[in-house]
Amino acid sequence: MSEAQNQSDDELEFIDDEPGSGVGGGHDGSRKPWRVLIVDDDPDVHSTTILALRNTQIINRPLQFLHTYSASQTRELLKHESNIAVILLDVVMENEDAGLRLVKTIREEHSMNETRIILRTGQPGYAPEIDAIRDYDINDYKTKSELTRNKLYTTLTAAIRSYEQICTINASRRGLDMIVQASAELMALQGVRNFATGVITQIAALLRLTPEGLVCAQDTGTGSGPASDDLVVIAAAGRYASLINQPLDTISDPEIRDALTRCLHDQRNLYDGPGTTLFFQSNTHRDVAAFLDTRESLDDIDRRLLEVFSTNIAIGFDNAALFSRLNALAFFDQLSRLPNRTHFITQIDRRLATDHGDQILALIDVDHFAETNDALGHRFGDKLLQEVATRLKQALDEQVVVARVSGDTFGMLGTTDKLSPNQVMALFDEPFMIDEQELMVSVTCGVLSLTDAGPSGADALQNATIALNRAKERNRGEINYFTLDMSKEIQEKHNLLQALRKAFDNERLFLMYQPQVDLVTRSPIGMEALIRWKKDNGEFVPPDRFIHLAENSGLIVSIGEWVMRVACHKQAELARAGYPHLRMAINISVAQFRHPRFPFMLKRALDDSGCDPTCIELEITESMAMLEADYLLLTLEKLKETGITVAIDDFGTGFSSLAYLQRLSVDRLKIDRGFVKEIGESERGAQIPEMVIQLGNNLGLKVIAEGVEKLAQADMLQKLGCHEAQGYYFGRPMEFSNLLDWLGTQSP
Repeated sequence: MSEAQNQSDDELEFIDDEPGSGVGGGHDGSRKPWRVLIVDDDPDVHSTTILALRNTQIINRPLQFLHTYSASQTRELLKHESNIAVILLDVVMENEDAGLRLVKTIREEHSMNETRIILRTGQPGYAPEIDAIRDYDINDYKTKSELTRNKLYTTLTAAIRSYEQICTINASRRGLDMIVQASAELMALQGVRNFATGVITQIAALLRLTPEGLVCAQDTGTGSGPASDDLVVIAAAGRYASLINQPLDTISDPEIRDALTRCLHDQRNLYDGPGTTLFFQSNTHRDVAAFLDTRESLDDIDRRLLEVFSTNIAIGFDNAALFSRLNALAFFDQLSRLPNRTHFITQIDRRLATDHGDQILALIDVDHFAETNDALGHRFGDKLLQEVATRLKQALDEQVVVARVSGDTFGMLGTTDKLSPNQVMALFDEPFMIDEQELMVSVTCGVLSLTDAGPSGADALQNATIALNRAKERNRGEINYFTLDMSKEIQEKHNLLQALRKAFDNERLFLMYQPQVDLVTRSPIGMEALIRWKKDNGEFVPPDRFIHLAENSGLIVSIGEWVMRVACHKQAELARAGYPHLRMAINISVAQFRHPRFPFMLKRALDDSGCDPTCIELEITESMAMLEADYLLLTLEKLKETGITVAIDDFGTGFSSLAYLQRLSVDRLKIDRGFVKEIGESERGAQIPEMVIQLGNNLGLKVIAEGVEKLAQADMLQKLGCHEAQGYYFGRPMEFSNLLDWLGTQSP
């Protein structure tokens, strides 16, 4: 073949047929052009191809041509160019198979699997069509001589349509994968604001953009339509970052403000504004809109993906809002809006993890708050707590953590230069105005230095509570500072209580009995059952050490029932031993007496033991007798229906109302041992016992004195008219077997 013939074969010829109406059309600058790369070492091929396709649109989009003239030049171009729809590739360039080798580079090194490759050659012999189609990833093979204008248009249209379909499928798959992944990542973010920030990042990644946008939230639960005042920027990124937490009105660009407002009003995505605005419908009356600075219009694929994304992520906003709500319920007090006990402990833990030598923890307790609640109502009490919270929050430095740790107890945590207990107490010098009513309030304060906090925030709060409780017991309205001795004392009490529980379960508690005698005849008339505790090592624990612990812990109810049952059985045993009329006195605690099943417990003990109820006497303290008068009167009347008698123990140590005492169904007054001890030791030592004896006689009650240790005391009590006595002079507390022996030595 001659050189002229070869050159003729290389030229791209256009026969005079026309491509038809589909070839023409004006340039539409609003749509992205299809990018076509022409790779050919012949400049004429480039120019004739452009000439043939001048002003041509394919699938309603114009064409944009890129040009390279060798395989090596093409490799360099592909390092920084992408989104090429079609490559028109010459087979023979630098060498006879340069084009075929370039195909492998395009597919394998640059992973351009979506790009359609049309192989063009003027010398088919160098690359047989069947072999090229079989061995190389090309999409069409044409000789230059057969590419008329119509056929070039048809071939390019088919390639671009195939490219578009593959891109759509791949983009949809990648987009859906990204949506699934984005959903999983967003669900891991806690809180609406963190979630919203993540949404901006994920949308930008989906659209292959840098994060430039903002998210606004609106509460539509209280109004029928949107208002800009309701919209707040809850997340922002890029050049909008300074707008976070600002109202929508602070956005200087009116087009963005309008787009967000319209999006929420119309409840749909908008693509016709300065960017892209997405709507996220909420089931929690808090609709959300996001604006993304997309700068140019999105194609159909991106829009469809965003529709799917919006629908999917809207649920995430609801979940994030629910998490925020649960977080608020878990860590904030709903009444005062202050951090709650759990949050407060967390804050203490954080301070303990740093240098905390100059920091203190203060607790204040509103004095007599329960009485205020009872007198003025819980609504008034709630308002008082809210006012206390507000005053503390406003008066204290913002670096001081203020929390409501329990009902009427507030906690404060801060450095010593920011938090002064005296200044806190001074805040309550001014009255509170609640429902147009002035109310003076005092508080009691417990203070702890974090150097004495213990290993954790919970330990610190416990130690501060110890100081507060000590102040409430002894110095209401004052400040009490925690000391390590307080903690040791509490720990000792705790250990003792645990040991008491174990001792009770293991039957290490037992009763001893102290005789009671008639002062005239000096003969036995009964005995008092006294509880004792002997440890495994033989050590006795005094009752005044463990009875109070048992009462405070509630264990006294079980212990008291056991004492009552044992005492009743022993009284029955005394009757069987020949002492049927001896009285058995049993001490009853407040907690026992108030227990709703106490009457049943007493009746069961009486019935099970078979003792004579008239020989059982219950001893209640004077202070207990003055509590809850109506309840006490009704309960005593019910108890006395069983036949038992009732004595008031420690009489003279309380503040009895004589009129009230006259109404009580009691049988005996018991003079406290402290008054008996004074007899004979001073001129006025016998005055109080004498007054009690006269009162008892006037009320028709028997009087018994306890703590009688000397003959002179017994004689004086007898002279004053006292009926009965007990004490070391007559007999020490003794075990039951010893009691029987002692009774055998007494004169009938």
